[in-house]
Amino acid sequence: MIISNLFVEEWQGNSLVLPESMFTGCKYMSVDWKSGSLMTTKHSQPQSAFAKSLTSTSTDTPYFKEAESTEIPSYVTKCPSNGLCSRLPADCMTCNTNYSCIYGKPATFDCKVKPHVHCVDQNNLEQENFTINMTCQFCWQLATTDYVCTNSTSCMTVSCPRQRYNATCTVRDNVHCLGNRVFPKMLYCNWTGGYKWSTALALSITLGGFGADRFYLGQWREGLGKLFSFGGLGIWTLIDVLLIGVGYVGPADGSLYI
Repeated sequence: MIISNLFVEEWQGNSLVLPESMFTGCKYMSVDWKSGSLMTTKHSQPQSAFAKSLTSTSTDTPYFKEAESTEIPSYVTKCPSNGLCSRLPADCMTCNTNYSCIYGKPATFDCKVKPHVHCVDQNNLEQENFTINMTCQFCWQLATTDYVCTNSTSCMTVSCPRQRYNATCTVRDNVHCLGNRVFPKMLYCNWTGGYKWSTALALSITLGGFGADRFYLGQWREGLGKLFSFGGLGIWTLIDVLLIGVGYVGPADGSLYI
């Protein structure tokens, strides 16, 4: 049997001990001549520096660390620098609200500014913890002037009963309240397409016999009917003057007059 000179031979009884230096340098390989099996035994000598670098575990400290994130939160743009803490927008602070307060009564809550936000007190001293005074009520109970809602242009404003639509409302930045600052609400259809009531009434009185009022409101079928019937021999014209005057007849797209 030919054995490479890279191995060191060591006879122990009937076994030949071969160092596994090609792999980790820390074990010996022994051949049992009786059974023909291959066994490994640990080496008593320490590993070399190169072997340690190859067999380093995942628990070792890495050479390079990831750079810490320096991204500024989006709410910082809403927060005035070095302003009064009590006048900061609600998105710039975190408050310990107490839902057991009496509805409609004044309440005081402890607040803390969010990271990257700087504010001062009445003495122009920087502070992080402060208190705010507000009325005890949920955000959806606020007055309509304290929040902004989405508009719908697909519902009919002139209908009986009057239609509603699902809107998403957001509380204004300078208003404080309890609960979610974004909430759904059912609102009446109140959008406008730019049609003027005064213009429609004037066309109905002067050129109603030719259907000008109906054409202006986008009701071209009725307009053609009035045009070829000469305003229904004047009867249809008088009826439209009354209907437009009281606001019963509106734009064809279902919007409100302006």
